[in-house]
Amino acid sequence: MPDEITLPDDRYFGPDMRQKEIALQLYAQVKDLPLICPHGHVDPRMFADPNYSFGSPADLLIIPDHYVFRMLYSQGIPLGKLGVPRQDGGEVERDHRKIWQTFADHFYLFRGTPTGVWLAYELRVVFGVRQQLATGTAQSIYDEIAARLATPEFRPRAMFERFKIEVLATTDAVSDPLDQHRALRDSGWPARIIPTFRPDAIVNLDAPNWRKNLDALSAASGISISSPQSLISALENRRAYFRQLGATATDHAALTPFTSELSANEADAIFQRALHGQAATDDASRFTGHMLMEMARMSIEDGLVMQLHPGSFRNHNDVIFQRFGLDKGCDIPTPTEYTRNLRPLLNKYGNDPRLSLILFALDETTYARELAPLAGHYPAVKLGPPWWFHDSFNGMMRFFDQVMETAGIYNTVGFNDDTRAFPSIPARHDVWRRASVNWLAGLVVRGFIGANDAEEMARALAYELAKRAYKL
Repeated sequence: MPDEITLPDDRYFGPDMRQKEIALQLYAQVKDLPLICPHGHVDPRMFADPNYSFGSPADLLIIPDHYVFRMLYSQGIPLGKLGVPRQDGGEVERDHRKIWQTFADHFYLFRGTPTGVWLAYELRVVFGVRQQLATGTAQSIYDEIAARLATPEFRPRAMFERFKIEVLATTDAVSDPLDQHRALRDSGWPARIIPTFRPDAIVNLDAPNWRKNLDALSAASGISISSPQSLISALENRRAYFRQLGATATDHAALTPFTSELSANEADAIFQRALHGQAATDDASRFTGHMLMEMARMSIEDGLVMQLHPGSFRNHNDVIFQRFGLDKGCDIPTPTEYTRNLRPLLNKYGNDPRLSLILFALDETTYARELAPLAGHYPAVKLGPPWWFHDSFNGMMRFFDQVMETAGIYNTVGFNDDTRAFPSIPARHDVWRRASVNWLAGLVVRGFIGANDAEEMARALAYELAKRAYKL
C-alpha cells in the first residue's frame, strides 16, 4: 500500500513544545488571511480567458517549471525528455503520460527540498491527492489530477478565488501592449491582477535581442529612439501606460547593483556605440548603472515602487541556452556588493521618502553586513524576502536571524512568491507564514517580545507589510 502524503498541522515548527504551542496559536490567526502577491511571473492570459485550461498535469506542473526540471536535469535527465520546448527545432517528448512517469520515477529527488514541500502541498491540498507520487502511483495520480483539471472548479479564475488572492502582480516587458490586462479590466471579473514594469531588455545593453527590443519599445511608445534622452522619454511614456492599467511597481534585474551617473555626453557615446553594434566591454554595466539612477528619479516622480534583483549570472549553461533559451534552470548566483555599488543612487535619492527601493539578494553574506544596515538607515530602502534559491524554510530562518535585529521587520516587505507556477502560490505563502510564526514564537519564549507584539508582527509579516510596501 503506497504511503499517503502527510502534512502535519505543526509542520516546520521547532521541537521546543512551548515554542510550538505559541507558533500554532499565531499561525491560526494568519493562515486564512488573503494572499498579497506583489511580484511574480504568472501569465495573465490564463485569467483573461474565463475558459482557459491548464492542459495536462505535465503542462501544468512539469514543462514550464524550472524548479522541477532543473533538479531532474542535474541527475542526467534530458530536458527534451521532460517536454521542455526547444528553440532550435529539436525533438522533445510529446507523450505527457511518459513525461509524468519520468517525473514520478524520480520524485524522490525532491525529498527535503523547497520544491518537494511545495509539490506535497499542491498535490494534497490543491488537488486532493492522498497517495505519494512514485513509480507505481504515477498514472493513477495523473488521471486524478487530469479529471480535476477538466472541471470548472479548476479553471484559473476559480482557483484564484479559492486561494483567496487579494491582488496578483505579473511581470511584463516595457513594450507589452498589456492586452490581457486590458481584457481583464473590461471583463467585469472583480479580481485585481496588475502589471509590473520590467525594462531589463532595454536598459541592459547586453540583453539578448537588444536592438529588436528597442524597436519594439519605439513602436509601443510612438517615440523614435536615437539617444538616451529619447529612450528615457519612451520609458516614461510606457510607465504612464502601465500605471493606467494598475501597475504599482517596476522590476529591475542586473548582474550587480552598480549605480553611477554618466554625463550626457558619456551616456550618448555609449548608446551610439550600442546602436551600431560596437559597444565596449564595460559599456553595458555602466549604462545599466546610469539607467538605474534614472529609474529611481522616475519612481520619485510617478510613485512606482522600484525593485532591484541583482546577483544572478543568467544562462550559465551555454548548451541549454542555445537549445532551449531563457529561464531554463541554469541561472547561478554570484557574490554581490551593495554598499559601494548603491552609494551614488542612495546619496542622490535614498533620503527622499517618496522613493521606495526594495532590494533582493542571492548572496546571503550581505544580509547582516550590508543590506540590514542600509535598510536600517535610508528612508527609501526596504528589504525584499528571501529570493529564489533561498525561498525555503531554512532560507527564511537565516533571513530572520541575520536581518531583523538591525533592520526590524518594518523595514522589510513581507513575502512575495515570485513564481510562474500558479498552483504553488498558496504553498509558498504557507511556508512563509509558518516560518514567520516559528521565528516569532522563539522570540516570545526567550522574552524578546510579548504575546501581543507577536500577534501584530505575525499579521504584518503575512499580509500588511507587502500591501503597504507595494502601495496595494
